[in-house]
Order: sequence, then C-alpha cells, then structure tokens
Amino acid sequence: MSLGLGYWNLVQESVTQNKAVGFEEVGAVNQCCDGIQFCLEPALASGAMWSADEIAELCYLHYRTRLPKQGKPDPDREWTSLAAVVKVESSTQREVLASPGNLQVTKEVVAMGTGTKCIGQNKMRKTGDILNDSHAEIVAKRSFQRYLLHQMWLAASHQQCSIFIPGTETGKWKLKPNTIFVFFSSHTPCGDASIIPISEPENQLSKPVTGDDAAGQSERRSNHDHLGPEDKRKSEKTASNHIIKRMKTDDDGYFSVIPEDLTVQQVSVKREDDTNPKSCECSADMQTANKETGLGRPKVVDVYRTGAKCVPGELGDARIPGLGYHCVGLLRVKPGRGDRTCSMSCSDKLARWNVLGCQGALLMHFLQYPVYLSAIVVGKCPYSQEAMRRAIVERCQHISFLPDGFVPQEVKLLQSDLRFEHSRQAIQEVQTNSKTKLVPCSAAISWSAVPEQPLDVTSDGFRQGTTKKRIGSHQSRSKICKVELFHTFQKLVTSISQEDLPDTLRMKTLETYWDYKEAALNYQEAWKVLRSQALLGWVKNATEYLHFT
Repeated sequence: MSLGLGYWNLVQESVTQNKAVGFEEVGAVNQCCDGIQFCLEPALASGAMWSADEIAELCYLHYRTRLPKQGKPDPDREWTSLAAVVKVESSTQREVLASPGNLQVTKEVVAMGTGTKCIGQNKMRKTGDILNDSHAEIVAKRSFQRYLLHQMWLAASHQQCSIFIPGTETGKWKLKPNTIFVFFSSHTPCGDASIIPISEPENQLSKPVTGDDAAGQSERRSNHDHLGPEDKRKSEKTASNHIIKRMKTDDDGYFSVIPEDLTVQQVSVKREDDTNPKSCECSADMQTANKETGLGRPKVVDVYRTGAKCVPGELGDARIPGLGYHCVGLLRVKPGRGDRTCSMSCSDKLARWNVLGCQGALLMHFLQYPVYLSAIVVGKCPYSQEAMRRAIVERCQHISFLPDGFVPQEVKLLQSDLRFEHSRQAIQEVQTNSKTKLVPCSAAISWSAVPEQPLDVTSDGFRQGTTKKRIGSHQSRSKICKVELFHTFQKLVTSISQEDLPDTLRMKTLETYWDYKEAALNYQEAWKVLRSQALLGWVKNATEYLHFT
C-alpha cells in the first residue's frame, strides 16, 4: 500500500502543479486504490481548481436568473436565506493525460433552496405530505436528493449521462471519480456554528441584530438589558455567589456548571462510564483571543447568538451576559413560534451528513458509498472558521466502528467575500432609514436539476396557494416532501428487474416508508453508531410519522 500512496501523492502533486502524469503511474494508482475516488478528487475538493467566490457567484446568478419572482422576498420589508449544491466535474482522465497543462473544471448548480421557517410539532402530519423544515440548507439538501434519484434512474436505465457508474456489488452504484459536490449557504448554519465571538471594536461599532433568528443569521445581544427579568436575576445571583449548579442526568452522572467569572464559563460533563468526558465551554478562539490582547488582537467580549434551543433533557445554555451566554458543542432544535419544533439545527444536520452522506437511507440501498460533500462554502456574513469546524467536523471526528464505506469526512470549509442580495444584513443596509420592520420571507423555493417540474414554491410546508380545503390533496404537496420523494424512489425500484436489484431490496416484502428506510441496514447501523457516540440527544420523529405508503 505504501507504493500506492506514493503514486497517489505523485498524481495529486502533478495535478495541482500542472505536471504531466504517465499512464503507468495512473494505472498503478488504479490498482492500489481500488474503490477510492482518486485521480482529480483531492485537487477538486481542496479548491485548487475553483474558489469560494466562484461558487457563491454561480449560486447568486442561478438565484437571479433561474428562480421566479414568486417565493422571493419583497426587498422593501423581507429577507431570506439561500443554499445550493454545486456539482464540480474535472476533465476526464484521458483529457488530463492529453493536456495536463490545461486542466478544466465545470461547475453546475444541481439543487437550490431558499427559506427560513419550520413548522411546529403540532402541525406535523402522519401522511408525510408536509415539509417540516424549510430552512434553506434543508430545502437544498432535499432538492439534491431529488436530483440524485433522477441520476440513479438514468444509471439504472443505462444512460451514459448519469453521475453514477456501476459498483462492485449487484445493484450497487458509485459516484464517478471526477465528480464532487460543494455545498453553498449564504449564511452560517443555525445552531452551534452560529455561536461566533464578537471582538471589542465590533461590539462598539456594530448595531445589534434583532428579529427572527430562525434561519441561522446570528443574533447579537451583548448587554444585560437584553435579558428578561428571570434571566437577569439568575445572572446576578451567579455573578455574586459563583454558585455551582448540578443537574442530574439519566445515567446518574452530573453536569457541573462552575462559572469562573462573567467572561469565561466552563461546563464539564462527567459520567462514570465516560472515558472521554465532553466539555461544554466558551470556544477556544474566544479564550485565546483574550489571552493575546496584549499582542494587539481585539478583545473578545461577546458572542453572536443562535435562536436554536438546546434539545430537551440535555445540558442547556448558561445565559450569562457576554461570552458565557451559550454553551458550545451542544445539539439544538430550531425555534418555533410558540409551538416547539422537532427539527434539529442546520449545524447538527450538516454534522450528520458529514458522516452518513447526503443521500439518505432510501438511496443508500443503491449506493456502494455514501454521497459526501467535499466542501462547504458560506457567503459573506458573521463567520468563524473555528465554530464551523467545531460544529460540523470535530463533534463526530472520533466515531469508530462504522460500517464499511462510512467515514467521518474532513470537509473543506471556506467563506466567500460575496454577500447574498436578499440576506438580512443586505436588506438592512438598504433600508437603513426605513421605519418598516424587516421580517423573514414566509415562502421557500426548491429547485432541482430534473426534467419534470424542477421548481417548487411552498409556504407553511405546503405548495404556496394551498387552501385549508386542499390540504391533503396531491396538488398541495411539495415535490421534496417525504411521501413524494418516497414515491419517486418506488418508481425507481419497480423500473429495475428483480435480478438487478441490490440484496436489500430483492424478494423483500416492504410496504411503508419506514419499512424501506429500516431495510437499508448499513445506513441504519451507521446512524445508530453515530447517535450512540456523538449525537446522543438527537430528537427523532416518532415512528407513527413514518408509516405511510
């Protein structure tokens, strides 16, 4: 294997430095790295052949030219968030060898979503025909799954234009080795990635950001006056007495909350059976920055806030003014308007996708390996590389004993200098002198690179314009709701002969959405391992919401 890795390094170096690669070297890598997407993928994923600004610009152009006015915000009073999946394809291996000094990549938006809303748990339906989570990242990811289902149908129909090629097992497919996917978000994902340090000059010069925080636009409230009466009393009591709070956990361990001062607070989680205790604390870059203020680095005095709430029954935020307001590294659910949601934060979902892939359980029946994101690009907005890495990569880095094919990814994290025209900050700047209150746009737009009905505009989880009387009809459903994606998957299964189906689907009596999901054994095993080792408090939907056909 050392010989193979040597050749791997040679090919990667040659690609990134535009050197020629011989047929023998490529052949050797082919032999030694069977089943690994090698050739140009390292260079593609590293961003050596594209930039964060190019990805952002492509997505903004797609938003302006391919999405209709319907579903977009009224720029006089509304804002929204944007997310997309971009396919990046390199030249074919033959083209690379023929012209190594003229490497080209093509970039194409294959899925896009806008939105800022979630439905509360009281609006959830057992028929799978409503969108529970319409945050842009989730709409984009579900639109991407629709695109992947279409690409799988092309592959099963033996059409060469598919992104998939045959795997080594019957009925299984894998991604072409010259293809990667880059995820774009116009804003930092809500939840843990949005807990970002604020330095002193920024604190003095920036206006506090207020309003709906549901889309992950981090909210800054730096002084004591922003706390409610109950929180004020709690923080004053904590400040004067340095009280140690101990909250009993289900396994007879204790969370010890020990405020050391009002700027740095650490919460240790201690369990007798836990050999690697977690620590919920102010992030490292906040503490490091304050230690180095003598070297001219601005003092960190506060954090941007996330509207996402800590999951029920788990450790909560300290809510102390300043740096101690939030605890980092915690699982969170998206906020609701008086009705709690069951939707996990976008930070948590991205962390999950970084281990399990973006394809979901159904498509995993047909895939030899998960479909991972190679990079995540965030538009111009409050951003912290350390917070992004902590939230999306580090929380699940230590996972072990995953089924074959599942590997925690070292996803590339980048930020663009280009701002989304309909972001909250952009609209606020334009409307500086207006007395009109800015609100998040109530609609969500879904777009997929598929031939039939690529576009979908929804509101409150249903197609926009749906009346109460029409709820439950086929016309009211979004193309990316659970039941619609399930029916697309079923059509794919029935289009393939029994002998060409993967083992998990051959000669099986599967009926409901739940049945098909549970039958994806390797995916379910990976999800079980991930929950038990990293995402312990994940809020799962009750199975009664999954038993539809």
